[in-house]
This record gives sequence, structure tokens and C-alpha cells, in this order.
Amino acid sequence: MALTESISNRSAKRAPAPAIIGPSRPMRLTVLGATGSIGKSTLDLVTHAPERFEIVALTAQSNALALAALARQHQAEFAVIGDELLLGELREALAGSGIKAAAGTRALIEAAEMPADCVMAAIVGAAGLRPTFAAAQRGTRIALANKECLVSAGHVFMAEIARSGAELLPVDSEHSAAFQVLNGAEPDSIKKIVLTASGGPFRTWNLAALEAATPEQALKHPNWSMGAKVTIDSATLMNKGLELIEAFHLFPVSGEALDCIVHPQSIVHCLVSYVDGSVLAQLAPPDMRTPIAVALAWPQRMSAPTATLDLARLGSLTFEAPDEARFPALRVARAALRRGDTGPAVLNAANEIAVRAFLDRRLKFMEIAALVEATLDAAERQGAICPAHCLDDILEIDGLARRLAEGKLRSF
Repeated sequence: MALTESISNRSAKRAPAPAIIGPSRPMRLTVLGATGSIGKSTLDLVTHAPERFEIVALTAQSNALALAALARQHQAEFAVIGDELLLGELREALAGSGIKAAAGTRALIEAAEMPADCVMAAIVGAAGLRPTFAAAQRGTRIALANKECLVSAGHVFMAEIARSGAELLPVDSEHSAAFQVLNGAEPDSIKKIVLTASGGPFRTWNLAALEAATPEQALKHPNWSMGAKVTIDSATLMNKGLELIEAFHLFPVSGEALDCIVHPQSIVHCLVSYVDGSVLAQLAPPDMRTPIAVALAWPQRMSAPTATLDLARLGSLTFEAPDEARFPALRVARAALRRGDTGPAVLNAANEIAVRAFLDRRLKFMEIAALVEATLDAAERQGAICPAHCLDDILEIDGLARRLAEGKLRSF
């Protein structure tokens, strides 16, 4: 069963954690998305504790040379490049290493299905759905950094986790924080879960300035080092809306009991209010290696090469309410959660199109949320906000939403 199940009213009980960490039994680890931000942070932890891990498979979408270098460094058994045109380059870079190389979607799924104690699911976007579902079907531990599994396919994915008995550990810093703070709490003892948001690079900008914001400005996050898609989502606050949807599937509260607050220092990652008036929080420097280490080692702890939190040096921590007038993406995401069914899948697909259009300078910053909202409305008119029963249903709606968003984009 998922480790989150002890604090979820959507599942049953906590399974005993396997003894998989330690020098006598290294963790067999697969990293899906090894060359991305989360993948590189994961492998950095492996580098600092090589005796704890044995690398099974590494994957990447298009950076064949970087993938080959990582596969050699960590003596992986299998390396997969998503772009089939790059298979020759990958094989050449791995020549003489004894590491098996493959390419394409089927090979990504094969990597996810290989016997491993833990799969780090860090492929960005809908491309990560099938491989992560394949890992879930095996019943292994999944360290989940792919948002789409819960945002687009939450009900279907959590049903598969429950069916297979897989362990699910969230890697987003906010969800990892909530998981650690809740730690077995009874559902009826929880009053509210509040995720924190840095506010991104535009937290203090007025509407006029936001209208003229450029991709270069949006990509300068004040606290976190992340990929382009996640960084833009942070700038619009869409990332916090997506995380509220994820939290809805992970934790035992209603949508109304989920909230977010802007915390510019990114030290407090989540606050949980209990019915007795207590508020518990998890604090850590803004470094993704901390939640990754939690997911890899739980229920134990492992050392991570992160900075020590020095509250005296920080001096103060500040909080403010999010401004949905300047950052309407948060409102749009909440509306998609209320719509339910495939509403969040449409939201996610449309947002991917909108972010890509902004980065390509085909869309203004303040038009990102507007395009997503217009796509949601169009999907509802077409009857595409409907129940989904399997991953294929989700992928069909995802494709439809992308086509609708591209069509709407022409009128912006």
C-alpha cells in the first residue's frame, strides 16, 4: 500500500516499509528523467552515498550525451533516450560500457518495469504518465515528481496505487512537507493543509508590469533552481494550483480544506492546522535534495549535502495572501478542481500549451491563465469534462485539450 495511505481517506493502511537502505542491501533505483533538475539532484545524492544505491535504469528525452555520461558514472544497467532519432548517438556514447541502450516510449516503459526498489518518476509533462503508471503497476516504491500523474489522472493513478500495493512518496517540497507533518494523523484531526508559495519573480510587480513581463524575467526564480516549465508555473502561481490538486489526491481533506500562502523566503514548506488549534510546519532550506532524500530513505533518514537552516541569520519569516487578481492562474486551477472529473487534465494540458507559447513569445504573460480558462470553458461545452476510467481516457482528453488550446491560441 502507499505510505500516504495511513493519512488518506482514499485508501486503507500503511504497509511495512521494506528494509532496502543500507550497506548490506543497497536500494535498486531507477531514475526516469535523469538529466532534468530532479533527476540530477537525485543522482547527486547517490554520488554522496554510493554504498546505499545500485542504479538500474536511467532515462532522458533528448540529451543523449548527458544520459550516457550519467549511465557510465553510476554503472547503470539500462539507458533509454525518449527521442528514437538519438538512439545511435546514445549507443555510440555507451560503446564498450556493457550498458544496454534503447529508445522510444516502449523502452521508457521497459525501464520503469525493471525490477527496482524505487522508481524516481521525474519525467516532466504528460510524457511521464505511461512510464510512471507502469512503475505503479509493478507495486514498487514511487518517488513522485511528475505532477501529471495526480493532476491529470489523480483518481485513476491512486486507484492503480491501491490495486498494486505500491508505495507512493511525494517529492514536491510542499507535499513532502505535508507528508512528514501529517505522519499518520487521523483524518478527522486535520482542519486545514496550507501549502506555501515563494511568489516567484513577480511577487511585487503591478499589473502593468506583468503585462510586459518577458520569458527571461519569468525564468529568474528568486529561490529555486528548476526547469523552465516549472519556473514559469511558479511565476504565474499555476504551480500552486496544480499542487493543490495533487494534495487533494494525496491527503485526507476536501478541496475546501486546502489552501496556500505566499512565503517569500521558501523556508516553511507546508503548515497543517489541527482541530485542537495546533499548527505544525516543516522547515528546510530551498533545496530539492531534502524532499528527494526523504522519499528515498523513508521511514529512515539519510544524510544530504544541504545547507543547515540558520533561523537567527534569517532573522524573520514573512507570509502574505496570494493576489488572484494579479495571478489568476491560481483561481483557474481551483475552479478546475471544483469541476472535477477530467477538469484538471484539461487544465494541465492547456497550461503546457500556454507556457510553451509564452516561452516562444506567441503569448503574453497575463494571457497564460486566460488561455487555460478559455480552454476549460470550451472543453466543458464539448462535454470533455467527464469521468475517466483508465489512463487511455486521460490521454484522449489530454490530446483534445491540447488541440482546443492551440485553436484558442490563434485568437490571442
